[in-house]
Amino acid sequence: MNQKIFHGNFNSEDLADQIENFLDLDHFDIYRTRSKDALNIQIRTAKHIRSGGKTAIGILLRDFEDGVIVNIGEQNLAGIATSIGISALSTILNPANLLHRIDDIAQDIESIQLEDHLLDIVIAAAESLGTGFALSDQFHRIKCSYCATANKPGKSNCIACGAPLGDEQLCSCKHCGFVYTGELPFCPNCKKKIS
Repeated sequence: MNQKIFHGNFNSEDLADQIENFLDLDHFDIYRTRSKDALNIQIRTAKHIRSGGKTAIGILLRDFEDGVIVNIGEQNLAGIATSIGISALSTILNPANLLHRIDDIAQDIESIQLEDHLLDIVIAAAESLGTGFALSDQFHRIKCSYCATANKPGKSNCIACGAPLGDEQLCSCKHCGFVYTGELPFCPNCKKKIS
């Protein structure tokens, strides 16, 4: 199971809508179900498709305080393997049968690529909703050493007690980029002098 966490101002319903908008799968049916704490998108071979093997895969979306956790399940490949086996056997028995199995082979190749394709779609859908690789805003806070109040980075004084926040501010070494707090004479990472 492939799990991704997307931070942003959206929920599982928003992300599911975007995923379905991004899906351009003519050969697959899409079903959405909701349980108490999760939303499930089931993608499986369309009933009207007569070529290739049958397959299915699920995407589970769960809301959390600052975004959505996405789990992409393992794809069921048994039907595809059977179809490929039939194509191989019929070709061994009579090479001309390969021409009759071209549609099956093309559908099987598309189905095999479904899991990787879905991961790209989920990432694109989340990015379209404004997710990024930055940490959640809730992690970008400076804790006052006097009263333990969370303050936004860059504030010189605590919003609650007014104490100076200089020693708690994040700094980075200009030589190696190591992030530290407070005033240090030398970088703890590269040992060069901090000026």
